[in-house]
Amino acid sequence: MDASEWAEEEERRRKRAPWGVIALVLLTGLALIRNGSGEFDEGPPQPASAAASDTRVAGGDGSAAGLSPLPYSVPDRVGIPAIQVDAPIMPVGLDADGWIGAPPPEDPNLAGWFTGAVTPGEKGTAVVVGHVDNKQGPAVFYGLGALEKGNKVEVHRQDGKTAVFEIYGIEVFAKDDFPGDRVYASKGGPELRVITCGGGFSKQSGYEGNVVAFARMTGIR
Repeated sequence: MDASEWAEEEERRRKRAPWGVIALVLLTGLALIRNGSGEFDEGPPQPASAAASDTRVAGGDGSAAGLSPLPYSVPDRVGIPAIQVDAPIMPVGLDADGWIGAPPPEDPNLAGWFTGAVTPGEKGTAVVVGHVDNKQGPAVFYGLGALEKGNKVEVHRQDGKTAVFEIYGIEVFAKDDFPGDRVYASKGGPELRVITCGGGFSKQSGYEGNVVAFARMTGIR
């Protein structure tokens, strides 16, 4: 990495939102991802209690033994074979209200990478979000709550590498009691959170919670 590339990387890091601020926004009960419709007779699957995340770290740096973090590279596609997800990724930031943005709800097969976090595969916690449904039917992460420990999430990056993550927990959290520090905190190595709406639904307030998949990088292709 030459001097100009180093300067650009440092500038990107300075622009990343501090997780403490994001956590405070979420703890006020604001929706992380809006526009879940909940209009269908059978709602999205919800995580089983047995899928709750563990606290173990895979290696001394939080990743698989001997696996080094990747450099910065914007993600462009996410695959979750267990729930037949294969979707392009667009960058999303914070909206005017301080919420993490979401992809346009009109496109059901589109995920978003939060630009205030690291890129998937870098050291730290990357965040990918997507809708659970829209007015036409299920959307990209409708099946997220059905994932189990050991399922894989594959994130292709613009540098041609694919970061492979293994799920170690799936949980649903109430939006008015969202544990931001727990969800977003760095574990010391490359981690990923995949997030959508979930929990109960009401026409007045939409989905009551967020489904969060916790994963750590276990491979690079």
